[in-house]
Amino acid sequence: MRPFAFSRADGAPSAIQAQLAAKETSPNTPSVFAPGQYLAGGTTLIDLMKLDVMRPEAVTDINALENSPSGKIDVSAGGLRLGALVRMAAAADHDDIKKNYPMIAQSLQLAASAQIRNMASLGGNVLQRTRCTYFRDTSYANCNKRKPGSGCAAMDGINRQHAVLGVSDKCIASYPGDFAQALIALDAELEIAGPNGTRRIPFAQLHKAPGDTPHIETTLNRGELITAFNIPPTPFAKRSLYLKVRDRASYEFALASAAVALDLDNGTVRDVRIALGGVAAQPWRAREAEDALRGKKLDDQALNGAALAAFMHARPREHNKFKVELGKRTLVRALRQAAAMEV
Repeated sequence: MRPFAFSRADGAPSAIQAQLAAKETSPNTPSVFAPGQYLAGGTTLIDLMKLDVMRPEAVTDINALENSPSGKIDVSAGGLRLGALVRMAAAADHDDIKKNYPMIAQSLQLAASAQIRNMASLGGNVLQRTRCTYFRDTSYANCNKRKPGSGCAAMDGINRQHAVLGVSDKCIASYPGDFAQALIALDAELEIAGPNGTRRIPFAQLHKAPGDTPHIETTLNRGELITAFNIPPTPFAKRSLYLKVRDRASYEFALASAAVALDLDNGTVRDVRIALGGVAAQPWRAREAEDALRGKKLDDQALNGAALAAFMHARPREHNKFKVELGKRTLVRALRQAAAMEV
């Protein structure tokens, strides 16, 4: 691990100022390459610093924000507000969330071990970086995400864990999180504090597709800090679930996952939300699959049609071809389980 300057902030304004005081860079520098980084649970950042993948010159501890609205959970008629400094365990174990937003609780429960859930913050969780071996091991020179323009070793390497949706000719790394799938399925909105005040954006606009610039992973600007997630009240949030398929039942990242929410009228799909994980380069909303289901009875033909629509643009490689069929089966299984829920 390389030397870095460490500070503790007593609130969002001082945290932002500490980040801006770090070594001057271009205002267009991607947030992942910025000289300063925020630290909450540290379950991703510290790992990557030890691996020499991330090399911040300044680290700002923001755990004091737990004592502000950023550390609170609020469930009301207006929806669900999750502070970004809420710990994963607190949200996963919250009775109102488990009852009214089961998809949220399940995505967090299945995301990590109990120890990590107790440490990791919700804001940090959605910003976790890929587990691609070629990204995390600096002995591999070819990684466009870590070293822009160097190539992508995963293209012709071992790519079993990699993405089949949303990939580009520059990067096929998969997004590793679970919670983000639930957020994108439930039309969540982000609150972001920054040098110019607070702004709000749909969660769907946070992560960027790899395209020609896979090193630019989010739309966050330098110094900006996620402070909260707002999930609106919807008629389908109660009939929702998160299904995760992985190599082992204990702590492991998804090979394929599905976050689904259904609004049914006598067995007919009035509305539906579908997000896919483990198979995509970013949190993935399967809108084609949603369109294929609206107004339909959830019979085998409709379910298989939705699964086909969800993966119609898949671009598998040599070792991850199985993810297309696995992803389809995971989606069909999740939809069937959601339809059978008593709400």
